[in-house]
Amino acid sequence: MRAPRSLLPILFAVALVSGCSQSPQETTTSPPAATQSENPKQWPPRPQEPKPPWPYTSEEVSFHNGDLTIAGTLTRPDSGGKHPAVLLVTGSGPQDRNEEILGHKPFLLLADTLTRAGYAVLRTDDRGVGGTGGTLAHSSYQELSSDIGAGLAYLRGRPEIDGDRIGLLGHSEGGYLAPLYASRADSGVAFTILLAGPAVPGSEVLLEQTQLILAAEGATPEEVSDEIGFLSGLTNMLRIGDLEGARSYAQGHNESLPVEQRAPAETIDDMASPYMAGLVNYDPAPALSALRVPVLAIYGGKDLQVPAEQSEGPMRTLLAAGPDADVHVFDGLNHLLQPADKGVPSEYAFIDTTIDPVVLDYVTAWLTQRFPTTR
Repeated sequence: MRAPRSLLPILFAVALVSGCSQSPQETTTSPPAATQSENPKQWPPRPQEPKPPWPYTSEEVSFHNGDLTIAGTLTRPDSGGKHPAVLLVTGSGPQDRNEEILGHKPFLLLADTLTRAGYAVLRTDDRGVGGTGGTLAHSSYQELSSDIGAGLAYLRGRPEIDGDRIGLLGHSEGGYLAPLYASRADSGVAFTILLAGPAVPGSEVLLEQTQLILAAEGATPEEVSDEIGFLSGLTNMLRIGDLEGARSYAQGHNESLPVEQRAPAETIDDMASPYMAGLVNYDPAPALSALRVPVLAIYGGKDLQVPAEQSEGPMRTLLAAGPDADVHVFDGLNHLLQPADKGVPSEYAFIDTTIDPVVLDYVTAWLTQRFPTTR
């Protein structure tokens, strides 16, 4: 069944997927009514979700970026000595520290996997989520990048962490933000891992994903053309910083839809926010081409949100000057790196796997080869 037109503009920028907060019984033709946290028992058990007792230390932590408090969880091996560390960077939209979506907790799984392998892992709530202050919609990319810097500074201040071996792992939009910070001459980042990270500007990703998802969901060519026309107009306004014009334009489009397909007012506000404008305008090429640390970039062959066909080639080109770049496409996996049928977001909730084990094994092996946990 085709995704609702009113939700398509926020597939990439406001949340990882449109309709991600719907229950398994709902179809993708209804606007979301409640978030995962508001209705935590609606999803079936996820077999890969780690459960305590942990064979390592898990600690609730907080630190500051100026006046902003950032909350998260630090997991670290119980063995002595200083450990290499990984800071996880979430995808688009307001995400909690586990990057929870549709009952899946991919960052909890990644943290558990890497900590069992001997790495300390810090994962944090986004601005305006959980224990972290601020508001994501009014945050710039530079501000979000500075949150990464604050997390790295916190890790370097911990006696259990090897400050020379701290890297970043970003998923989706986190694949924009992680290189943006890591490319700084003073970043001190030792490595960068990108899971479904775009290698082309945000406006291009938004248009391509919308076209692919609509077509896969059975939209007619006319419907696809209409939606692409709307999104082109919206992104053009966002690119020149006309947020009020973008809001009015999105509102007019929304009101032209049948009542049952209209997005809520807060969705319209999110579509015309400074955060959305920053995402649409962002070009990752300068940061990616400036990276001089080992980089692993992973894509799913059935990812319709950050299509490998769109980003794999540019990613290889942009990383070519770096010392150690591995760009790998896993056939049959979607944007969440789950085994998929079509790869459309409406499938995510019905897939038991949170992250395909082959990806977890590949990431762990790549890390241990370059940054072994014992010297």
